[in-house]
This record gives sequence, C-alpha cells and structure tokens, in this order.
Amino acid sequence: MIIVTGGAGFIGSNLLAELEARTHEDLVVCDRLGTDDKWRNISKRTLRDIVAPENLFAYLEEHAAEVKVVFHLGAIASSTEMNADMIVENNFTLSRLLWKWCAEHEVRFIYGSTFSTYGNGECGFNDDETMEGVGKLKPLNPYGWSKHLFDKRVISLVNGPQKGKEKVPPQWVGLKFFNVYGPNEYHKGDQRSVLCKLYPQVVAGASARLFKSHHQDYEDGGQLRDFIWIGDCVDVMMWFYENPTKNGLFNLGTGKARSFKDLAIATFAAAGLEPKITYIEMPQELRAKYQYFTEANMEKLRSVGYTKDFKNLEDGVREYVSKYLSQTDAYR
Repeated sequence: MIIVTGGAGFIGSNLLAELEARTHEDLVVCDRLGTDDKWRNISKRTLRDIVAPENLFAYLEEHAAEVKVVFHLGAIASSTEMNADMIVENNFTLSRLLWKWCAEHEVRFIYGSTFSTYGNGECGFNDDETMEGVGKLKPLNPYGWSKHLFDKRVISLVNGPQKGKEKVPPQWVGLKFFNVYGPNEYHKGDQRSVLCKLYPQVVAGASARLFKSHHQDYEDGGQLRDFIWIGDCVDVMMWFYENPTKNGLFNLGTGKARSFKDLAIATFAAAGLEPKITYIEMPQELRAKYQYFTEANMEKLRSVGYTKDFKNLEDGVREYVSKYLSQTDAYR
C-alpha cells in the first residue's frame, strides 16, 4: 500500500497517475476534496481508499502492516496565507507526526518541501544538509518558514545535535520543489502557475501582462524563475521510490532559470500566435520583497545517480498546451 497525502492536489494527483501506471500497489489518498472540481484530479484513478486528514492516523494504525511508503505532499501551500497557527499545524506538526509514525513502523517517507525556504536567495539555492547550511536560510513568508522548520528538524535528527535521539524512517527524502507547472493545478486559484493563468488570455486575443522591472540588472519581464514541468517532478519521485537506499534533502528544479518573457513567448508559440506583451507596474507592496532570480542547484541530485534530462521550457509549455490546456478534458 502507498499513501499519498495531498493526493488530490496538483503534484499528488500527477504522482498517483504514474504510480498507478507503474506499480501494482493499492493507492490511498489522504486529502479534502471540497466543493469545487478538485475531485476531477483523481477521477481517472483506481483507488483503495480516500481518507480525510483527521482520520489519517487511525487509518495508518489499522493498516500498519500493509503500508510501504508515505508520500507526504499535503500542505497549506499558499505564499499569501498569513494564519501562521494554521500553517504550522498543517505543515510542521502533521509532518512531524507522520515522520515519527513512519520511523516507528519502518515505513519509507518522501515529503515535499519548497524553494520558498531560500527566501530572497541571498544565501544561494544549495540543498545543504548541514545544520549550518539550513540554519542560515531566511524564508520570507509563513509558508516558506513552516517548510523550513520541518527541514531543519529533519536535518537535526539525521546530521545534527539530535542525531540518534529519535528513530529515522528507513528511507527519507525531502524535495524542494521550484516553480512547477502542468495539468491538475486548475483548482489552485491565484496559486496556479503563470502559464495556467496566461493561456486563456492568450487564446482570447489579449496581451500577456508582465511586471515591469524595478531592478537595474533585469529588463521588464526579465525576472527569472526555475520553471519545471510536473512530469519531471514525478519522474524524480518515482526514481526515489525505485531506489529505496537513497536519502536526503534535494532541490527539484531544472537548474536553468528562465524569464517570464520567455514563458510568455513560449505560450504564444504553443498556441500558434504572435506574441503580444504588455508591461505593467509592479504593486508597491511587492517591490521590497520581490524575488528577481531563483535557480535550483541540481548537482546534489545528479551526484546520487539521477541522470534523466529535464524538459526545457519551450517543450514543457508545448506539451501542457497541446495535451491539456487546449483540450476539452484538461485533466491527467
């Protein structure tokens, strides 16, 4: 049995599709479906059970002998959510309890972290597993901080002052997802990828609206992000699933930052249209804390044996548009 928390979400539902295609395990989703179309993310899957988060630990205890791996992808992932108590309860406390349960029952544990732990990037984007390395990072919002708090606790238990004081899962992997885009993100509202929000405007004949730059080193629309196709993220998670002796905290991006202007041009190209871009003023409240550059250092993942190439931006945008966004059924 494989448990996927957040299994009806964006990354979780794409992982489920691949697990179903490549394994013969029973698949269990832990998530809330709500009242919108989030259920459609898992409507094509064959599942053993769907478990509400408040019932997860009772379910785990009932089926402890069957659980092989927990993919913990459930979280409050909004960078604008300011209820820090709720974020800590969901992103830190639940993660700690799951870690302890997996350690006690010798169940493998693969969890989602985020590039938001790096803050404004002034300390670089290196997936360091030392207490010194993680300790110097300064996240900019409660979401990034909550994920960083759990990363630090994990590193303390495996490499730091708490080493040996608690049991550790037989495999543990933390993945710092960068700017992921792809199908099944439609329920995320304003937290959808820029591409997902941009495509309907493009096909409607509107201009792409990008922020002007307020940094002398970057042109308008030249702000850089490490955009990564969801399929590449799933491939990495599956690789760790298939390589149970590999452990660690890893970046998950392409290692190549691209501009929002590049993204817009690629979207127009995928739609078969000439690019039209309008540059708008960045809101004043964003300017002081806006990130102009994010790029994952991918050397560590390569060093443990992952060799598959990552899809470049143009190819990823083309696949997203042709196979999903332009189709009547846009779900994987």
